Amino acid sequence: MSARFVAGRLGGLVATLLVASFVIFGALYAAPGSPITFLTHGRSMTPEAIAALNAQYHLDEPPLAQYWRWLTGVVRGEFGTSILYQDSVGSLLAGRAMNTVALVLFSAVLIIVAGLVIGVLAGLRPGIVANSLMALSTASMAVPAFVAAVVLTLVFAVDLGWFPVFGSGSGLADRIWHLALPAVALALASVAFVARLTQTAVRQELAADHVQTAVSRGLPYRFIVRRHVLRNATIPVLTVTGLTVAGLIASSVVVEQAFQLNGLGSYLVSSVQQKDFPVVQAICLVYVAAFIVLNTLIDLAYSLLDPRIALGRRPS
Repeated sequence: MSARFVAGRLGGLVATLLVASFVIFGALYAAPGSPITFLTHGRSMTPEAIAALNAQYHLDEPPLAQYWRWLTGVVRGEFGTSILYQDSVGSLLAGRAMNTVALVLFSAVLIIVAGLVIGVLAGLRPGIVANSLMALSTASMAVPAFVAAVVLTLVFAVDLGWFPVFGSGSGLADRIWHLALPAVALALASVAFVARLTQTAVRQELAADHVQTAVSRGLPYRFIVRRHVLRNATIPVLTVTGLTVAGLIASSVVVEQAFQLNGLGSYLVSSVQQKDFPVVQAICLVYVAAFIVLNTLIDLAYSLLDPRIALGRRPS
């Protein structure tokens, strides 16, 4: 991996984050409603008091000045003060972010492990078991996350009582137990997608000329699969898997609401309803930044799997 390639990807990361921050700030600034409307709701306030509130939250400044003030604060790790709770946005997000991160990581592990195992098995050893797993996983693609959350809750939490219904738990083991159903609901459709793509990629590599040549030369089958088939099939699978995992960040909003996990997603919904703009801006920026960073890491991983990508070439 060349230093020029890494520098180019990191430069693109910074530029994309800068554009994303401007879009997030501008979209909320242009949105209907105002924090002042929420602060003064149900209260009779003089124009002087309203002007004081505008000055306190810098709402009387030009939009570009407000954006620059917010952006420089974000660079320092300061996301501002919550209008609703009068507390630091960073401290309000810290505890909730851990719940979202734990949920997304748990779901990502399920997607990667289950999707790759099913896909590789179906690609290398097609049969009744592999075809049944693929059919079952394909059917799960049609189930939205919120429907899966309701069904899993009714069956495994309410009827059978195997899992807790709400909350994120305390301690590692208890948290894993509480996040089991939400993680399955979030990962269900993505497992099928990754499995089907893996199956297709493996079968394409098995039919490739270089693999057939290796087979005709009498090389061990396990060596061929490990060295040629799986390695080359990893690149398209890595693309979709990375994007799918990044998409879990946004999809987690619905699952957090269904299971009352008190994560960033549920907090974003309540903050939008209450016009708590600093919190909404911070959560949206965190979501977008996580998605962009994951995509950059995927690009860097490409160059490790196939150095031709770092040199500006494409695999043949």
